[in-house]
Amino acid sequence: MKDLDSYLGEAIDNIREDRDKAKELLEQLEETISDSDDVYSLKQLGPVAAKYLETLQRSNEQLVKIAALLQKKQNKNEGFSEKDKDELFDMIKEVA
Repeated sequence: MKDLDSYLGEAIDNIREDRDKAKELLEQLEETISDSDDVYSLKQLGPVAAKYLETLQRSNEQLVKIAALLQKKQNKNEGFSEKDKDELFDMIKEVA
């Protein structure tokens, strides 16, 4: 069975991969929008861009939560509370 550090490492790797993919797709979308004169296409691409930005924001939130939990663990040296464990497990499930 994996230990908590393995799960955290995997979650962070997944978050970074998702961020890279979303950034790449957002850059491609920006190029498409800047090259397009078709207003109808631009209206359709707006919600897509919003989803990519939402993905980036969610990954930021996940990294902040992980960092806060790790800092809390370091400061206490007592381990994670049940709430902390549940939050981590939910984040790992969300990323996977």
